[in-house]
This record gives sequence, structure tokens and C-alpha cells, in this order.
Amino acid sequence: MTSADWFSSPDDATTRLAATGYLADPATATTAYLAGALEKPLLVEGPAGVGKTELAKAVARATGAELVRLQCYEGLDEARALYEWNYKKQLLRIQATQASHAGGDATSWDETHDDIFTDEFLLTRPLLTAIRRAEPTVLLIDEVDKTDVEVEGLLLEVLSDFQVTIPELGTVTAVRRPFVVLTSNATRELSEAVKRRCLYLHLDYPDAEREREIVSSQVPDLDERVAGQLVSTVARLRELELKKAPSIAESVDWARTLIALEIGDLDDKAVADTLGVVLKHASDHDRAVRELRLRK
Repeated sequence: MTSADWFSSPDDATTRLAATGYLADPATATTAYLAGALEKPLLVEGPAGVGKTELAKAVARATGAELVRLQCYEGLDEARALYEWNYKKQLLRIQATQASHAGGDATSWDETHDDIFTDEFLLTRPLLTAIRRAEPTVLLIDEVDKTDVEVEGLLLEVLSDFQVTIPELGTVTAVRRPFVVLTSNATRELSEAVKRRCLYLHLDYPDAEREREIVSSQVPDLDERVAGQLVSTVARLRELELKKAPSIAESVDWARTLIALEIGDLDDKAVADTLGVVLKHASDHDRAVRELRLRK
């Protein structure tokens, strides 16, 4: 798959992403197209639950590419992001080599080094795995803002030159550049060096019309009037000062809940009875009941 094979145009991106269930607005479709055409990483930033991770998954589904995911977290290091050596297996090889030469000439360190620092003993992690793949690959670096600042240094070589340097083996350069998506909830500012290497897309919660389209496409059995009530209620919840505002995925889950419970009218009691689907903190639940004057 060459760069031209990801999407042929923004309209093509819109159509093919929609076929996977992802309704992309013009800005998202255009940026997704450009990320493939220019072979540049795409940094997608915005609040949790607006479809950042799902965009990468949808690109993989739409193009038939393999998804390789690096889930970021505090304390992530090179051994979990790039690669590490299988030290136990290397030790066993050294011991076996020494045993086979018992009573004879000892092997030199250079010989031992060349024997144990090979692909056989290399444990590849997501970044190196994506770089080494010859097949079409979408590399998702998820929630990059949760890592330590130092980890961004690990990303620069990958994002700049699509290569990884392994001191014992040399530089591994991508045979086929992956489609790279980095997501961030903006809990901290990313370095300018990382941003400079990426295209940028900000995703926010959709407007009511767009969200109703998303909910209806995912839950086609939901009555149109109830879908309108649901979207309107979700919008009201997002206006409150909550620990965690409802995500788009939670809106879809709520719609499926209403179908399962055969609720044909999302009145105050129905909202109060099913709030646990969209609000996951007790304080948020209490605030919603109080602010929206819901009756249980």
C-alpha cells in the first residue's frame, strides 16, 4: 500500500470511513486523507470520548490495514514502547555455549555477542513492530499525554524518519510507512518537537444534529423522537460541571439501553433510572439529578 492507497481524496475518506460506522466531518476526512497522502503522523486532540481512538480503528477497518496499538501510561519506557532483549533466553544460550565448549577453547566475547544479539532474542514492542511490518499498518499511539515528557524523545525518531535505532543491530527503517495516529486528551502540553512532526486535528463533542446521526447509525431501531430526547439530555449533562462528561460511545450505549428496556419516552424518571449508563461517578449522578430536577 503506497501513500495514495490510503484514501484517494477527502470525499473517499468520508465514504469509506462511513462504511465502517465512523461519520467523519469535513475537517476529519480531509486531515485523514492528508495524513496518508503526505505520510505524516496525525495528532488528534480533544476531550475523552469524542472518537479520537475510534478514528484510528476506523482507518484500519476502511483500508484493510492491521492496527498496532501503543497504549500510553505514566511510567512507560523504551522496553515497553520499542523493544527489549529476552535476557533469560540469552543467558540460556550463553550457558549452552559454555557447556558445549567445556574442556576446549573458550568462545570469545565477540562470538558470544554476535550469537545472542540477533532477531531470535529480540522482543519487539508496538513502535518497532509497526516499523518492521511490510503489510499496511495503522500505528495508534493512544493517550500520549499520559506519558512522561522523556518518552516523547523515543517518538521523535519514529515520527521524523520512520526508523528505530537498535545499538546492537543498527538502524531499522520502515519498508512501508505506517499510518500513524497519536491521540491526546490534552491533560498536558506536548512538546513542540512532537507537534512539528504531525498534522493536527482537534475533535470536540459533535453538535446535536451530528450526534443524532451517529446514534441513529449505530442504533437504527431507536425511535427518532427518543433519539432527539437522548441527544438533548446528553447536551444538558455536558453543560454541567461533571468529573466526566458523557462520551459519544456512552450516548450510543444509552440508546441501546433504552431499546433493551423498551423505553419509548425518555422522561425524567427514565433518565434518572438509567443515568448509570452515561455517568460513572456518584457525584456526577447526584449533580445531574439535582441540577436537572429529575424525579426518581
